[in-house]
Amino acid sequence: MKRFLLSAFLVLVSTCFLAGQSRKDLEEQRRKTLEEISYMDNLLTQTAKEKKESLNELKIIGRKLNLRESVLKSMQDEILLLLGRIDLNNIAIEMMEADLKVLKRDYQNAILSSFRTSKGTSEIAYILSAKDFNQGYKRVKYLQQITKIRRQETELIQELKAEIEVSKKKMEEDLTNISVLRSKEEQQRNLLKNEQDRQQKIVSNLSNKERQLQRDLEEKKRIARKIESEISKLIAEERKKTNTSEMTPELKLISDNFYENKGRLPWPVEKGVITSHFGIHNHPVLKYVVENNNDIEITNSGETPVRSVFRGTVAKVFSIQGANMSIIIKHGKYYTVYSNLVNVTVKAGDKVDTKQLLGYVYNDRDRGNEAVLKFMITEEKVNLDPELWISKKN
Repeated sequence: MKRFLLSAFLVLVSTCFLAGQSRKDLEEQRRKTLEEISYMDNLLTQTAKEKKESLNELKIIGRKLNLRESVLKSMQDEILLLLGRIDLNNIAIEMMEADLKVLKRDYQNAILSSFRTSKGTSEIAYILSAKDFNQGYKRVKYLQQITKIRRQETELIQELKAEIEVSKKKMEEDLTNISVLRSKEEQQRNLLKNEQDRQQKIVSNLSNKERQLQRDLEEKKRIARKIESEISKLIAEERKKTNTSEMTPELKLISDNFYENKGRLPWPVEKGVITSHFGIHNHPVLKYVVENNNDIEITNSGETPVRSVFRGTVAKVFSIQGANMSIIIKHGKYYTVYSNLVNVTVKAGDKVDTKQLLGYVYNDRDRGNEAVLKFMITEEKVNLDPELWISKKN
């Protein structure tokens, strides 16, 4: 019986520990997600002051919806964990109560058996009635052993009762936590519904500005073509200088190190929201229109410093009509491009370190000081997805 009891304790303790660890992970993940949602709310508040709905605002809300759904999923996962722990506690309590009943019964039977055997004779009389000293000594040791066993059984009964109470208390705490989580879940669902309604309203309003959206899309394509043209010129110039496609040992080392840091490069801005992703995507408003982005866009508000994501050499600084200044940095065979900058602090030929200041993102005062950085990574003429190269944590 004690073996079964110990097994029940081990199962309960190990499972509760794992559930506790999972709960901590879920809570930490949810906290970070809610912080990101709060940051986006601040961005949207700045935009709302201008009372001008924009495509970027729509993208931020879309990102918020995804995050809100992940918060709800996290809450549901935590509720399932707690329900599972309650089920395990119920099983453990049933096992312990069954063992407690057996212990009490055995203890009661042992007392009755002892009383019947002694027929009411006191322990002293039982010892003194021995035939000789040797028998008396054995009777003393026997009584001591009986007393020890009874004390152990009493302690085990008390410990078992205490464990049952602890398990019941944990169950009550878990039920309370589930109630709190379900209340918060309902709040998040209401927020999600409001944000979905707002999203639909913006889509509806922007749909009436189809011509303007088409012009914006063409302008975006023009800027992308200009940047690609500048990169192609740079690569051609580099090959003319060396008359070979091979890199110097220094450039090869930088190139190799750049590749080794894939997925760990710092963000080009300290904080922001990715509002436009790399690759082919359906336009968020225009039906049957797809975008093929060679870069990503990171949105912030107010003064936003831009920094190099890796050490390298500034290959070119140039202006693009409608997109302010752009910087191309060479990292061996890789290039990083930073566009929509003002107050640039570097020039062509400068050596830069990781996280070195390059300039600032242009603030659009007509859109609540919205600051949108266009960021691009290429391997010579092949465009790469920057989100695969920068770290997951901003």
